[in-house]
Amino acid sequence: MPDPPAAGARAPDFRLLSTDGKSARADLLARGDRVVLAFYAEDATPSCQTQLAMLKDAHEMLREFGAQVVAVSADSLESHRAFADRLGGVPFPLASDASLDAARAYGVIDDGDPRRARRAIFVIDRDGALLLSMPHFQPGNLSQVEAIFAALGMEP
Repeated sequence: MPDPPAAGARAPDFRLLSTDGKSARADLLARGDRVVLAFYAEDATPSCQTQLAMLKDAHEMLREFGAQVVAVSADSLESHRAFADRLGGVPFPLASDASLDAARAYGVIDDGDPRRARRAIFVIDRDGALLLSMPHFQPGNLSQVEAIFAALGMEP
């Protein structure tokens, strides 16, 4: 498996089906926003629920900083929809990477379970460059959450 791309590198392309239709890197960037690409292991696990709840809570502020969120796991769209319902809805698409092609391109396939991605966050600038590469994201780690906002230009 390739290493995760570093900040400054070109973000690998992806084209996935999501709960709002299709989510493709090029299409998302064409909207003029930056992208917070959040990989997570699977729907309905406690840590992944915490990760998506954090992104849901931060969504309005992420939008204020010109970013849109796409969350990605290997689960099906049906599973994603049920997961979103359990979370009381989410304001961003959940994309299905059943083939793990996107997870492989970003170097985040879980070493312990090669059928899943591990939790990771990548922030992609409008020109397709990575502003932040966080291949091991822990949703309860405040400094990692702060790093997402710092990559988007929030000053401490």
